[in-house]
Amino acid sequence: MYVLVHGAGMGASCWEPLLPHLDGPAVAVDLPGRGTRADVPLTSVTLDDCAQALLDDVAALEGDDLVLVAHSFAGVTVPRVMAALAPRLRHVVFLSAVVPPDGSAVLDQIDPGVREAVRASTGDGIYHQDPAGAQAMLCNDMDEAQTAWTLAQVVDDAAALLTEPVDLSGLEADVPRTYVRLTNDACYTPVLQEASARRVGGNEVFLDAGHMAMVTIPEQVAGVLREAR
Repeated sequence: MYVLVHGAGMGASCWEPLLPHLDGPAVAVDLPGRGTRADVPLTSVTLDDCAQALLDDVAALEGDDLVLVAHSFAGVTVPRVMAALAPRLRHVVFLSAVVPPDGSAVLDQIDPGVREAVRASTGDGIYHQDPAGAQAMLCNDMDEAQTAWTLAQVVDDAAALLTEPVDLSGLEADVPRTYVRLTNDACYTPVLQEASARRVGGNEVFLDAGHMAMVTIPEQVAGVLREAR
């Protein structure tokens, strides 16, 4: 069973292009404030809330041997649950995942150009991505149809998640892990991915894609996940 966790400004729907290529069942999680959890006010959401939502969804699943997949900002959610879920996890895959130093804030650790765009998109406790900014960060390697689809998936997010200190203690859990580095990523740059991969440890895989590889090269992403099973 694959458990897919989306990044910032997205919901479970971002995984739809990948699902037909997977070789087993999958559950895509909606973190609080979007999708199936849209009733939760974004201004109240914390990183612990995101971790609890993931734990709740996994608790509803039968069986073990789970492959947990963290895309982008999920790199700060998944480590919060790895210790608790370790007995049920076969592998954790970090897909261009944001994994800043323990105790730091995501906003302080991202590329300066992206950081300023994020700050400009934040107000009243909400992170609201401008379509032009989202396109530049997420769609640099996409065709017109992929770009339109991806931009339609973009949703508001909780601004506080970007400034809350992260807890990476779960990375100490004895769970196999792989970091997938995306060489054409304009959102989380290859240099930042390299640093995150060092913090994660385990295996490294390189794919030639931008930030939304599950949209542009779903077959290749599925191949990496298949190896994790």
